[in-house]
Amino acid sequence: MLQIATGDPRPIARQIVDGVRRLIASGSLPVGAMLPSVRGLAQQLTVNPNTIAKAYAELTAEGWLDARAGLGLFVAPPRQRLSDEERGRRLDDAVQRFVGDVVGLGYTKAQLVRRVSDELDQCQPRKTA
Repeated sequence: MLQIATGDPRPIARQIVDGVRRLIASGSLPVGAMLPSVRGLAQQLTVNPNTIAKAYAELTAEGWLDARAGLGLFVAPPRQRLSDEERGRRLDDAVQRFVGDVVGLGYTKAQLVRRVSDELDQCQPRKTA
């Protein structure tokens, strides 16, 4: 389901949050799908259960997941998770970080746009027959 990259500069909890978001956005985790338990996912990924709990709490607070008492965590139906102002702020922050990270790598603007576009295409819901 998820993979943790030891060489990734992002904290493990951030990798989990980002990974679950991608799986939901791509349709790999459809609405209503049950996620592994905190302990189960911690064992699969060989990470501390507190790290998983932190990631799940963030995803739940943002509206990506629904917690059902005694049943577990499930993918929530799509809805506006953040205000327009907050969405804009986060986009600005992400773009600034991205540009700061890649500006010195020597790629052309067209190469960067193509790479970002390809990555976003992978997050689009997959059509099923």
